Amino acid sequence: MNKGPLVSVVVTTKNEEEVIGRLIQSVKAQTFKNREIILVDNNSTDKTLFIARKMNVKAYTVGPERSIQRNFGAKVAKGKYLFILDADMELTSKVISECVQLAESDKKIGEIVIPEQSLASNYWGKVKAFERAFYNDKGDELTDAARFFRRDVFFKAGCYDETITGPEDWDLPETIKELGYKVGRIKSKIYHYERINSPFEIAYKKFYYAICAYRYLKKHKISLVSSKTIFFLRPVFYKNWKKLLSHPLLSLGMIVMLTLEQVWGMIGYFYGRIFNK
Repeated sequence: MNKGPLVSVVVTTKNEEEVIGRLIQSVKAQTFKNREIILVDNNSTDKTLFIARKMNVKAYTVGPERSIQRNFGAKVAKGKYLFILDADMELTSKVISECVQLAESDKKIGEIVIPEQSLASNYWGKVKAFERAFYNDKGDELTDAARFFRRDVFFKAGCYDETITGPEDWDLPETIKELGYKVGRIKSKIYHYERINSPFEIAYKKFYYAICAYRYLKKHKISLVSSKTIFFLRPVFYKNWKKLLSHPLLSLGMIVMLTLEQVWGMIGYFYGRIFNK
């Protein structure tokens, strides 16, 4: 029986003991069985590695940033395809099967976008989930980021840029498109569990990611003032104005959160331009 091409699932972690077991179990429960799981951990001090190894997952310790971890995982991977995941995710059962079927149907497809549905239990998590729903429900070319790649195309594009943290999720897929490859999209979803306790928490994260953002913008000739960088210029919000009006509390929270992200993102951007060599 033909098992199909090997898919290497690369997961990056740092202190993810609360969620990593759920993700690993969802990968093992896939209808597509010819896959390996490679976990690349950034020096966790909790039980992340213990849980992974107990579940018979190949685990390595590499850091200090996500791009470096992902590239290491890709280098030790043996699969024809690479599937890059975060620890706070959970796959629905046919995700890998649909990705492989689509990729095998057209050799010009170099990368595949998987729809994500955000789930949350507290208010600010629900606010972030509400925001992401504008992009994810029907897809949004401006913000979509592929996670499933042909391994040869991944390396042809130069892997993840290790000088960028944050925008690397956009940088690599855009580089692959610039090489002339097509972007595929499947229907099966990834569940993404939002863990946000405060808007200031995510604002700081935006500051940190923005420190290297100028490299990404320069690389792809993207203006600092554009719908890519300014949340409130994104057409997807205005095209769905009825959704904003029908959820006033979430909409208000989203405005507060995005304003904080925007301000701290800009501070991080200029900090990086001035101080980050």
